[in-house]
Amino acid sequence: MSAGALPVASGRRTLAVLLATAAADRRVLVPAVVSTTVASAGLVAMPLLLGEVVDVVAQGRPASRLWWLVAALAAVAVVTSVAAARSRARSEQLGVHVAADLRERVVDRALRMDARTLERAGTGDVASRVTEDVELFTASAQLAATVLTSAVTVVLSAAGFAALDWRLALAFAAVVPVHVLALRSYLPRAQPRYAAERRAASDRSRVLLESLHGGATVQAYRMAALQTERVREASQRTVGAGLAALRTFARLSISMNAAEAVGLSAVLLTGFFLVRADEVTVGAVTAAALLFHRLFGPLGVLLLSFDDVQRAGAALARLVGVADLEPPPAGAPRPLVRPVALSARGVRHRYASGEEEGPEVLRGVDLEVPAGASLAVVGGSGAGKTTLAAVLGGVFPPTAGQVRVGGVPLAELDPEQVRERIAVVAQETHVLTGTLREDLTVAAPGASDEELRAALARVGADGWVRALPEGLGTRVGAGEHPLTPAQAQQLALARVLLRDPPVVVLDEATAEAGSAGARDLERAALAVVAGRTAVVVAHRLSQARACDRIAVVAGGVVVETGTHEELVAAGGGYARLWRAWSSTAGVPGGSDGVGETR
Repeated sequence: MSAGALPVASGRRTLAVLLATAAADRRVLVPAVVSTTVASAGLVAMPLLLGEVVDVVAQGRPASRLWWLVAALAAVAVVTSVAAARSRARSEQLGVHVAADLRERVVDRALRMDARTLERAGTGDVASRVTEDVELFTASAQLAATVLTSAVTVVLSAAGFAALDWRLALAFAAVVPVHVLALRSYLPRAQPRYAAERRAASDRSRVLLESLHGGATVQAYRMAALQTERVREASQRTVGAGLAALRTFARLSISMNAAEAVGLSAVLLTGFFLVRADEVTVGAVTAAALLFHRLFGPLGVLLLSFDDVQRAGAALARLVGVADLEPPPAGAPRPLVRPVALSARGVRHRYASGEEEGPEVLRGVDLEVPAGASLAVVGGSGAGKTTLAAVLGGVFPPTAGQVRVGGVPLAELDPEQVRERIAVVAQETHVLTGTLREDLTVAAPGASDEELRAALARVGADGWVRALPEGLGTRVGAGEHPLTPAQAQQLALARVLLRDPPVVVLDEATAEAGSAGARDLERAALAVVAGRTAVVVAHRLSQARACDRIAVVAGGVVVETGTHEELVAAGGGYARLWRAWSSTAGVPGGSDGVGETR
């Protein structure tokens, strides 16, 4: 496992999870196994019946015997065809069910994942597992019917050879050493190379996501050429890893042809000597040759499927690695009281980069937000404001120090308890695909339409919602009715009202609005903050002025705290920000301006 990557399950654990997941769906598993066995038995029975036909003709037996054999062949052919079709349908259904179950478990664990684990792994690793790896395994699951039928056919064919003559069975076994040697050469090389291919694909996803999500930054710093080169290099590594795996598989394919030549020659040569010695009949040798010829397909499928099995196994091991992650333990029940204070003592934080720790972003922050009070956080770009908001909001834990809500350390609360107490609204919000009603009731599943409309009215969104084609029933999100950034932010604020937590952290939650919508979003933010303990990372100093107290952050340290009037009178960093902002806004006092601080 590469540094910082999410865990990858062992082969034994992966197989155990696969079998347990399949066994849990017995209504599909049992018919799949039965129909597969019947289809495979039919494939083996037909060469044996044809051998009997040869003996009847060669030995001049009664014609009635021949007609019975022909009728039996026809019946076996029909039954085999029906069973094979049913086997394929049931096995593919089973594969899809297993893939769907694993997808749900992986997504569930990814959403509940410890923030530090996610931070170390990076979004690319998680994204590739819940998309590319799941899709790869799902596509490979469609081979389940063919592989299962082939395996059962090989086993029953071996029994058929033994029923004909033990010496013919030994001749058939001549293929085993060739295949064993080929697999012994292939398997040790294949698994690491397919795992390397999946890691390379994960790294490519990470680079692509970083480039796309940071598009504005890439353009601002003219990094397009640099990022394009990084994407090219990551893609080249992925292609190189795929070609290495393909070359390994090509050598296995060549060995298959050699094994088939050795096996068929051994069966025919052995049959010749046995017929010559009058030990077996011509029909038995014919049946053996046809049986071996019939095995070309199943044996080829089994060996060729090692390519897909190894690839799917590498993807499945990555899925099981995430599915096996233990969700954070449930905390002891604690009553939810209102209002609550929020405090930070000696808080430090540094972002992880794989196994390496990055530079400190927060350096010993102490803050106190009394119950029901509001604190604005301001400072220059890169000062650590967003990191401080995320730590105070419980998005991820500090690397040192402690955050308390209502006197209780956040570290002692499980994620659900944290979210009951603290809501975080960031600058970038998500509009879930579905109806507007569904987008809102994520925060309060039992809310009525009247409650939804009341929350929308409090954040000033009721006007444009009434204008939607189907009101609350209008589908929004990707590919549906488009919402402006300001409207999406209003939905996020409305969800906070519906959730009704005692503490709210707004991280530049009005920054997406332009000048025209700034005041509307500021009023919406004030409606959310009212009556709650609040931390507001202020995009505009008019927001900071409206809060009870202001904290100025620089270099990861709180350098000033006080009310607006106290900080302006002190003539420090905040006073300089205020003068610059007032000058830019062009309005005395700045009460109606839209200047900003980052």
